[in-house]
Amino acid sequence: MAGERAVALVRELQSAAGGRLPPFRAEELRQALEEMRALYERNQADVSEAKAGRTDLIFLIRFRHCCLLRNQRCIVAYLYDRLLRIRALRWEYGSILPNAIQFHMAAEEVEWFNRYKKSLATYMRSVGGEEGLDLTQDIKPPKSLYIEVRCLRDYGEFEIDDGTTVLLKKNSQHFLPRWKCEQLIRQGVLEHILS
Repeated sequence: MAGERAVALVRELQSAAGGRLPPFRAEELRQALEEMRALYERNQADVSEAKAGRTDLIFLIRFRHCCLLRNQRCIVAYLYDRLLRIRALRWEYGSILPNAIQFHMAAEEVEWFNRYKKSLATYMRSVGGEEGLDLTQDIKPPKSLYIEVRCLRDYGEFEIDDGTTVLLKKNSQHFLPRWKCEQLIRQGVLEHILS
């Protein structure tokens, strides 16, 4: 049936729970675009015949045109929703995405992500004085400025603003400023210990 490939792309995104990014379906997208090209070419041929006097083709031409518009809307919705999810990943994981997520992205999406993170970094440097303003910290308002964290893997030395360095070794626990830890918590290096 006309338009099923494009609708399947949208359904797959809808079924991906919690803003998860499913693998990019290049082959299905190519097939949907190929279907659109075929519909367009058949319409072009039928339009020529309709101009010559075959008015019985007008409804078929309109139907194909509606299928073209539906496919176009589905493809644009698929691509736009993926970009929104990728943008949200920048705020969730920081400027470096895990390999498991990058594996699900097309080359163009990786390029868009890199341009987005550069644009965001440029903006954050332009506001907030000399040091800039990190908009990615404190996504949720903090209840306290310091938190207790446990290191989940060996990370190495970690410097705090006052110049103190802390050695982050697996299973070690530390009491650190929240804003310095948030990125490492999101990256899976640290775990917030809730009392």
